Amino acid sequence: MASQQQELGDQADHDQVDARALDEVVTFTSELIRIDTTNRGGGDCRERPAAEYAAERLADAGLTPTLLERAPGRTNVVARIEGTDPGADALLVHGHLDVVPAEAADWSVDPFSGEIRDGVVWGRGAIDMKNMDAMILAVVRRWARAGLRPRRDIVVAFTADEEASAADGSGFLADRHAPLFEGCTEGISESGAFTFHDGRGNQLYPIAAGERGTGWLKLTARGKAGHGSKVNRANAVSRLAAAIARIGEHRWPVRLTPTVRASLVELAALYGLESDPEAPGFDVDAFLEKLGPTAALVEPTVRNSANPTMLQSGYKVNVIPGEAVAYVDGRFLPGGEEEFRHTLDLLTGPDVDWEFHHREVALQAPVDSPTYARMRAAVEEFAPEGHVVPYCMSGGTDAKQFSRLGITGYGFSPLRTPEGFDYQALFHGVDERVPVDALHFGVRVLDRFLRTA
Repeated sequence: MASQQQELGDQADHDQVDARALDEVVTFTSELIRIDTTNRGGGDCRERPAAEYAAERLADAGLTPTLLERAPGRTNVVARIEGTDPGADALLVHGHLDVVPAEAADWSVDPFSGEIRDGVVWGRGAIDMKNMDAMILAVVRRWARAGLRPRRDIVVAFTADEEASAADGSGFLADRHAPLFEGCTEGISESGAFTFHDGRGNQLYPIAAGERGTGWLKLTARGKAGHGSKVNRANAVSRLAAAIARIGEHRWPVRLTPTVRASLVELAALYGLESDPEAPGFDVDAFLEKLGPTAALVEPTVRNSANPTMLQSGYKVNVIPGEAVAYVDGRFLPGGEEEFRHTLDLLTGPDVDWEFHHREVALQAPVDSPTYARMRAAVEEFAPEGHVVPYCMSGGTDAKQFSRLGITGYGFSPLRTPEGFDYQALFHGVDERVPVDALHFGVRVLDRFLRTA
């Protein structure tokens, strides 16, 4: 066996995935979708069947997967592939097993059928992110069949609870099982290297090199309870409504991070626009207008944001409650949390208290690193017509929790999709699906990258 094992990087230009890997990625995506891992929050989820499914296929590839739980049924899987260079830093490759709820009545197909129809795999998790889980399994098993090893150690992790707090998933792994990730300095996961059609005939492939921080807020207004027919100058509902209105109407100032600046520079070059994000008085909003549909890649990440999402108050129409509660989905840029906190203090005012319902850090990764260059090269090999650009995610991933271990995270789950296929709209959307051809592309690109990483 040892004589058959080769460093994958040496084979980068001529080793390709085999037909079995292409078949397996489709099968694995479909079968994982059929395992209902709906995460409703509050611990209402059971990832164990999907974790066991992944662990069995890792074991078939000669690995020794470890199954870990903080709570019964909330199962994570971790396995390490030894590289040929013991002095090289390790790479974490991770995907989550849970999915958001799906209302079957709204779908064209059973959201947990994993149906394969007309070259498309349908179901909850097809994009977010059982497709990437399947790609990882298919690539690892392909290596085992070929007797190949990567240059650097690769730690594979399938996590629970990403769609809620990650407390039972990546947070638990980072806090309680750090030795499993020893040597990992970088990681890759969801939401990057997908096709973005710009409406002008160009195909962009954004690779994520940052995430806004998560600041989910609970607002509480207190006042004087009483009869709905009486004058009440201390109405908790009115106080809360005023604060929510201020938050919803607030225009956050522009704050350009290094990742977003790099994105603007590359997009300006692609479209032949004059742009210098470093110049005094640079008008990012005017520049985004010139980008047309492509602005959607950048616009959510040039500012902090806070969107009211939930209201709770009262129990009867003629009773003024003594307390009213609201929830706000807040996001802050790398380096922007202090401004975010200060602004919320001002917007809520003296009559409304706020606290973090859930908070996680903002992330930033270098776009001039060797790893980013290798991701770019892998995409360009199989999509030479495409334009790779860096971007910052407006939301967050498990990379936030793994950053506690000093792991720099990138979004890289490659898919090539046809024009008219709205990849980003299918995240948590109705009729979530992924083309078979996109999965085949993803396996090839992921294999190419990991062989050169």
